Amino acid sequence: MVPYLALLLSALLAVADQLLKLLVKTELAPIGDIPLIKDVLHLTYVENRGMAFGMMQGQKWLLIWVTALVLLVLIAGIIMGKIRKPATLFTTAVIIGGGVGNLIDRVYRGYVIDYIDFRIINFAVFNFADICVTCGTAVLLVILFLEMLHEGKNPESTPSVKS
Repeated sequence: MVPYLALLLSALLAVADQLLKLLVKTELAPIGDIPLIKDVLHLTYVENRGMAFGMMQGQKWLLIWVTALVLLVLIAGIIMGKIRKPATLFTTAVIIGGGVGNLIDRVYRGYVIDYIDFRIINFAVFNFADICVTCGTAVLLVILFLEMLHEGKNPESTPSVKS
């Protein structure tokens, strides 16, 4: 994947996230909650002023600065060619897209709009951007782990001892 296509993917994901949140704000906020599968999966309007699981409530500026710094590092890594492999580029782009989506909320609204509510497991309410960040990070960690395993088995990467 070409670096600029990765950044285009990030932008498209952030736009999709913002469009979903606009729809949720205009249509779901007045209602509050719509059960898709009663007591299992609901659409529930939540204004999250912290991060996942209600942590860091009211720490808007810290969350903005940390998120912005991480996003800038990832974007710089793509632009500077430090992130080159297609799978790594793709997953990094997905992480950036989700991060930008939630960052826009924090800066523009002062909170992040969450709406996906899995009640069957009593999980935190989340959004599309959260899915992008979480899944992108999980896949990226698996990719990096597999690369480390592969490098460890590659005889060319292991120094040989000469007698």
